[in-house]
Amino acid sequence: MRDRDKIYGEDFRVRVKGLGIEEVITAFQSPWQNAFVERLIGSIRCECMDHIIVLGEKHFRRILRSYFENYHGTRTHLSLGKDAPDERTIQPPEMGAVVEIAEVG
Repeated sequence: MRDRDKIYGEDFRVRVKGLGIEEVITAFQSPWQNAFVERLIGSIRCECMDHIIVLGEKHFRRILRSYFENYHGTRTHLSLGKDAPDERTIQPPEMGAVVEIAEVG
């Protein structure tokens, strides 16, 4: 998601399309839409990048991949009734003890 700044020229748009990323442009004169992007960037910085020294682009991509797997698959969200964006089946206590698995860190 990006705004309509002229800094995003044709080269940028071709590269984004080549990476398989869907480009979403905010509505004309609607700066409030940038809040969604700012929230995402803030979450990534606060919860992930502020705690890790990045050693290069490949390392950065691996960190982000791990973060998003946790964010969408495991991490609970209050707005989703304490479920993850990728829905999970409910497991009753009879299935066994809860086991802690370190995923991020």
